[in-house]
Amino acid sequence: MTLVRYEGKTFEVGPQESLLDSLNAQGAAIPSSCRSGLCQTCLMQARSGVPPESSQSGLQDALRLEHYFLACLCYPEEDLEVSLQGGARPLIPARVIRLERLSETIRLVALRPEAPMTFRAGQFIHLFHETGIFRSYSIANLPSDDEIQLHVKRQPDGEVSGWIHESLEVNQTINLRGPWGESFYVPGYPDQPLLLIGTGTGLAPLFGILRDALSQGHKGPIKLFHGSRHPEGLYLGAELKALSSHSSHLEYRACVSGDEAAHPYERGRASDLAFREVSDLRGWRIFLSGHPAMVKEAQMTAFLAGASLRDIRIDPFTFTPGSPDSG
Repeated sequence: MTLVRYEGKTFEVGPQESLLDSLNAQGAAIPSSCRSGLCQTCLMQARSGVPPESSQSGLQDALRLEHYFLACLCYPEEDLEVSLQGGARPLIPARVIRLERLSETIRLVALRPEAPMTFRAGQFIHLFHETGIFRSYSIANLPSDDEIQLHVKRQPDGEVSGWIHESLEVNQTINLRGPWGESFYVPGYPDQPLLLIGTGTGLAPLFGILRDALSQGHKGPIKLFHGSRHPEGLYLGAELKALSSHSSHLEYRACVSGDEAAHPYERGRASDLAFREVSDLRGWRIFLSGHPAMVKEAQMTAFLAGASLRDIRIDPFTFTPGSPDSG
């Protein structure tokens, strides 16, 4: 058993527990997304003590030297005092201003924070249940919209997603924390081609990123591939087709992998269809969001197809029983 001090409190961490799981289980809100070391959302810094070398896998040398590590990969071997990168963020109350059904299983939640909350389309926030537990959801809209829009899928036995779908009401106030994430549109390269690949509610951050790119006058080709096993998992089709009709450089493809695909759907995995169409990704900027296995595989495929690692942005979601209903 090791002791970890965080935000003035001391926590016990068992030998078979990751620091992330232990702190979250004991009530500390540590940001996370993929929980496998890919997204680096749970980056922390050891203020005293030395984190295990394995917890620094994939980090730049400069971060290693400053004793940064990934909480999801950290199984402490000695007592530590730790902090979040950039320090803790406060809870921000937000009022529910709109609820909409995007599909049978996906609900749009529009929130208006009651305090300033600067974010970029494609980042994510923590949304807190009234019991204090939280889940991560990506931001699907532009900061100029004066609200935060989330796409929440109803997960089997999902405590937070079930509450959102069944009990949350307009004018109710809930708490948020964030934002986090580095998967967002960066201006300055208006002619660079963009490839966006998402599965399920992985469309949420991509929808925000896409609108952001268009609003900032992006001129290069933009290709969006949205995939699901069944047609019911695809949504916002009409809105995306409307955007495509008004933007000749935008192409939207709806992909179905588990059923026979009838028009207007294409048969196959979104990532497979995307890489088949664009086999040389040198000079492209890539955004990947959704199922973590797809994100990891597509990240490697994009790199091998010539994309620079600095031009690949990932947002893997986690949908396992008993884990956060990320979305």
